Formats: sequence, structure tokens, C-alpha cells
Amino acid sequence: MSKSLLSLAITAAVLSGCSLIPDYQQPEAPVAAQYPQGPAYSPAEAANQAAAEQGWRQFFHDPALQQLIQTALVNNRDLRVAALNIDAYAAQYQIQRADLFPAISANGSGSRQRVPARASGTGESTITSQYSATLGISSYELDLFGRVRSLSEQALQTYFSSEEARRSTQISLVASVANAYMTWQADKELLKLTQETLGAYEESYRLTARSNEVGVASALDLSQSRTSVENARVQLARYTRAVAQDENSLTLLLGTAIPANLPGAQPLSADLLSELPAGLPSELLQRRPDILAAEHNLKAANANIGAARAAFFPSISLTANAGTLSPDVGGLFKGGSGTWSFAPQINIPIFNAGSLRASLDYSKIQKDINVAQYEKSIQTAFQEVSDGLAARQTYNQQLQAQRDFVNANQDYYRLAERRYRIGVDSNLTFLDAQRQLFSAQQALITDRLSQLTSEVNLYKALGGGWNEQTAKNEPVPEQAPKLRLF
Repeated sequence: MSKSLLSLAITAAVLSGCSLIPDYQQPEAPVAAQYPQGPAYSPAEAANQAAAEQGWRQFFHDPALQQLIQTALVNNRDLRVAALNIDAYAAQYQIQRADLFPAISANGSGSRQRVPARASGTGESTITSQYSATLGISSYELDLFGRVRSLSEQALQTYFSSEEARRSTQISLVASVANAYMTWQADKELLKLTQETLGAYEESYRLTARSNEVGVASALDLSQSRTSVENARVQLARYTRAVAQDENSLTLLLGTAIPANLPGAQPLSADLLSELPAGLPSELLQRRPDILAAEHNLKAANANIGAARAAFFPSISLTANAGTLSPDVGGLFKGGSGTWSFAPQINIPIFNAGSLRASLDYSKIQKDINVAQYEKSIQTAFQEVSDGLAARQTYNQQLQAQRDFVNANQDYYRLAERRYRIGVDSNLTFLDAQRQLFSAQQALITDRLSQLTSEVNLYKALGGGWNEQTAKNEPVPEQAPKLRLF
């Protein structure tokens, strides 16, 4: 009995060697071999280490930000869902792969039946008994043309795609927490600047009011000075609201409250980020998880073509069992009680109104769609990195020019105030100097935030944010769960 089942399983394995999955060919990357060059870009430099290998603890220097990122990696719900999706797709793969093997089950049953005299042929009531014990295979498909293996390959590639999606989610989370934190710090600096500016405006208003009382300043001067105070109060309310909303956004990303023991934040003007090597566009194909996920989806679509092709060919299913049968329990395992059954079934498609052809066409179209999506993911990555490289060079120039502009406005403000107080210039010139200085200081903070945000986005675009430590410092990336086949 057991030998016959073993022989059947071996025969099935031998016959299941055919696959109709098309040979996979990786599409050519539809981007240039080098990143753009020009006035907006700094000269290309050789990279000793890929940006994706630089751990986020080395890239972000602010200890407070490092603690927030660590908190988010533990508590963020989107990341938790992405990790659970990996487990879900792993389970689906295991379910699909199980169809490659016969499902062997044991069964025992017993029955007793009384037949009344009027219903029996002998005119007497009878009692019949029957007991059985069997070991069998139920509806096992011989995978002669690789249909089941194609579906198994599709499930496996979907699982791999979910792993890359989890990596992409983590990288996006690290960048999102960093950008939210820096926005929070920028708004706090803008709030502090506004509070200091409001104090200066109020002091200037008091001085103008005294001058108006003794007839030195006109009512128009006093009214103009008051407009600066009220405008600063508007800005104060705006940035107070922004700081509160920034905290709420950061709390959502963390998945928990902002830690009370957070280290003191470094100012935006500090050295908050490491320098990033850009490398070559070809490196994105191996390091960007969204590109890798798109390629796994493409391979899954390619495997589906094999399953659609196999549907054109006959399929054979086997049902077999062997065991013992006896009218009494005591004789169930005695000699001469053996029984067996073998019921092969073959299904040959003859006419289906074009359904199989349409299914094959659909699977090919789906593959073409996935090719386009894969190519688009490469183009998007190339564009994001190119934008980041352009931002790096131009923001350096813009920030230096903005610092010089702030210094010039500070000189203008000091001179205008002195000349107004001694009566050389009108109040209008002094108020103009006040407004320009405040605006220039706000723009400097905003430009610094934009520069930092662009560097973080470049780090994300290059595939960074997956490792906690750089490779030379013993990386400790989270490992994707391994598949359990049985």
C-alpha cells in the first residue's frame, strides 16, 4: 500500500518537469548612463560608498532626531502593516506551493444498519456492519505543463515584492520623520524670531508714541508703527499654530507620543547631515526597493503567462486510496481485508468560446503593463535623484546669498533707525527697514529648511534609510522573515 503511493508520488515529480513560463529578460533602463550635468549641478565625484549603505544614524547627526526615528521604527502603524503583509504573502506562497505535492490523508469510518423484516428480502430483520481504514491521495493534479509551478512562482515573486515594499515603507518613514522634525524645528525658530521681532516692534511703537505726545512724531508715524506690531501678532499666531500642528504630525508618524526625554535639538544652522555620494544611475536598479518591487511584480506577471499557456493543455488529476474493509472491527486488519481504489481524471479543453485565448492575452497585457511600471519606477528614481543633485548645488549658493542679504538688511535697519530717531529720515524708511529685515530672516530659515529637506529626499531617492549603522560599523538591518515551506 505505502509502496504504491510512494511510486505514484515519484512518478508525479518526474512528469512535472515542464514549464511554459517565458524566459525572463530584464528590460533596459530607460535613462541616461550619467546624471545631468550643467550650471545647476556640482562636478561629479567618485563614491567610495553607496548612499544606500550609509546608516541613518550616521547620516542624521542630531541625537533628538535619531531617537525619534528609532521610536517610529518601533511604533509606526504603516510600517507594522507592511511587515504583516510580508507574513500574509508568505502564507499565500506556502498555500500555493503545497499544490505541488500530493495531499495524503488517513480516514477511518464505521457504520451499522438495521433493515426491517418488511424491507428485507428474507422476511427477517437484519443488522449489517461495515468498518474501513484507508490512506489516500485526494484530487492531486499532475503538473505536466507547469501550471501549478507557474502559480507558485507568481506567489513567490509577489512575496519578494512585499519584502521590498516593506523596505520602501521604512525608507519613506525615516525620511518623513526627518522632514517633519526639521519642519517642527524651523517653525519653532520662526516662532522665536517672530516673538523677538514683535518685542522690537512694540518697543519701537512705544518710542513713537512718546515722540507723538511731545509733537515730534506725527499721528501717521504712530499709525504706521502700529501696523508693524499688528502684522507681527498675526505672524505670531500663525507660527504658534504651525508648531502645534507640526507636533501632531510628528506624533502620527511616531505612532506614539513624542518622548519626554528627547535630547535638546540642534539649531538648523548646525551640521545636521552627512555628505552624500550620488554614484551612478545603474546603482539605483540594485538599491531602490520600489524598483526592485516593480521588477518582482514583473516576474510575477511573467509567471502568470506560463500558467495561462498551460491551461491550453490537458490536465490530469489523481484520486487514490488503499486500506482495509471488514464487517467487524476485529477483522479490520486481518488478511484478505485489503481494498484499494484508483480514479484518474483527465480534462482536455476542446471548446471554451475563446476564454483560454483571452486569458493568455490578458496575462501578456498585464506583463506589458508591469514592464511600463518598472520602467516608470526607474525614470521616477532618476528624476528624484537629479532634482536632489540640482537642489544641492543651487541651495548652497542661495543660502550664502540669503545670509549676505540678511546682513545687508541688518545694516540697513540700524542706519534707518538711527537716522529716524535723530530726525534725518521719515518713519516710512525705518518701517520699511524693519519689514525687510524680518522678511529676510524668515526667508533664511525657510531656505535652510528647504535645503535640509532636499538632502533628506536625496538620501531617500538613493535608497538610504534601511540600515541603522553603516557597513563598517556592523550594520543591524532588520531581516525579512524566512519562508517556512512546511
